[in-house]
Amino acid sequence: MHIQINTDENIEGSEELAAHITANLKTRLDRYSEHITSLEVHLSDENAAKSGAHDKRCLIEARIEGLQPEAVSNESDTLEGAWSGAAKKMQHALDTTLAKRNHVKGGETIRVGDL
Repeated sequence: MHIQINTDENIEGSEELAAHITANLKTRLDRYSEHITSLEVHLSDENAAKSGAHDKRCLIEARIEGLQPEAVSNESDTLEGAWSGAAKKMQHALDTTLAKRNHVKGGETIRVGDL
């Protein structure tokens, strides 16, 4: 699973920040790694130099093998809150999407690829 971190001009995209986010995403989303080909993380500061409530935003897009991409976003007062919240939302979205893909009906498993 390839992870790419993107920042806007108002956020300093350090290697340390990218490593921290990557490690946490891999831990949180590891059980989906066989289905995800890549994750793109977009971090932005909506108010630039001004501070404000929920001005940090994170958008995560997951490319899922054989399906349309999933995208979630989260806003917070901090960058960590923004990407952590978005990661939780992505975990929930993947649970839902992959459960539908492997839907069990009447005791037998129906896989999307088998239809």
